[in-house]
Amino acid sequence: MTPSQPRVVPPVYFLGCIVGMVLLDRSIPILRLLEGTLRWGGVLPLALGLALNVMSAALFHSRGTPLVPGSEATVLVRSGAFRYTRNPMYLGFSLMLLGIALLLGSLSPLFVLPLFVWTIQTLFIQKEEMWMEERFGEEYLSYKRQTRRWL
Repeated sequence: MTPSQPRVVPPVYFLGCIVGMVLLDRSIPILRLLEGTLRWGGVLPLALGLALNVMSAALFHSRGTPLVPGSEATVLVRSGAFRYTRNPMYLGFSLMLLGIALLLGSLSPLFVLPLFVWTIQTLFIQKEEMWMEERFGEEYLSYKRQTRRWL
C-alpha cells in the first residue's frame, strides 16, 4: 500500500475542533467546571502540547523525513518524544485541545476531544502504521512493541 496524502490534514481537524469547542462553550455550556483564575490551568496542557509538536516537527526536519501525513517516510524516528509515544504530534494536538477546553471552562468543549482522537486514529494513525510496517518492516514492528501509540 503506497502512502497517499489526505485531502484534509490533521491541523485542519485541530482548528475545526477549536471552532467547535468555542461554539459549544458559547451556545451549550452545560456545566461550568472552572471559573475565574482556575481556567488558567489550561495553559499548561496547551503549552506542553505546543512544545511537543514543535520539538517533534523539528526532529522530523533534522532527520530529513517529511512531516505531511501520507508522504513516504525516509527514516524511522525513535528519539525525543518518539521514545515514549509513536504519535507525539497527535498527542500534542490533543493536549492543546484539552488546554483550550479548560481555558473555556465549561464541560461541553471536552466532548470534542474524544471525537478528535477517534478521527485522527481512524483517518491517519491506522493508515500510517500500515505504511510504516511496509516501509520499515521488523524495525517498525519492534518499535511498535516497545512504544505505546499514545502514552
